[in-house]
Amino acid sequence: MRVKLANLISTWFGCGYSPKAPGTAGSLAALLIGFVLHEYAGFTQWQFAVLAALTLIPAVWAAGVTAVSSGLKDPQFVVIDEVIGLLIALAGAISYNWKSYLGAFALFRLFDIWKPPPVRQLEALPGGWGINLDDAMAGIYAALVLFVAGRFNLY
Repeated sequence: MRVKLANLISTWFGCGYSPKAPGTAGSLAALLIGFVLHEYAGFTQWQFAVLAALTLIPAVWAAGVTAVSSGLKDPQFVVIDEVIGLLIALAGAISYNWKSYLGAFALFRLFDIWKPPPVRQLEALPGGWGINLDDAMAGIYAALVLFVAGRFNLY
């Protein structure tokens, strides 16, 4: 039961089982959730940041359990880390419109794939911490760029 629950959370309710680009699928699912939370629940920057922070502990647990049960250090089907990273990226938006949503998605994916320091170094942390914190850092980079772009009215 514990492993099933961990798999459900870590794959973000199955998004991680996408046959192509599971990380992108997880990021798109998070973007959709972010859109719905802003448009229908009025979520703002700080609420996205708090949601990402509250999601981190169950994400670390779930990713760690899934990694151990699969025998893989960082399974590609674990995408809860992409969800956290994208929520952090959304926290950097000054305003929310199609440009900021697209920017959050593109910037997060860029930093997640590129892995500038210390993103790659955070992967070395043990278990679920390494799985999640590198994407959280990629989300922080994306949020900073999105915030600065917003201050210059680029979206």
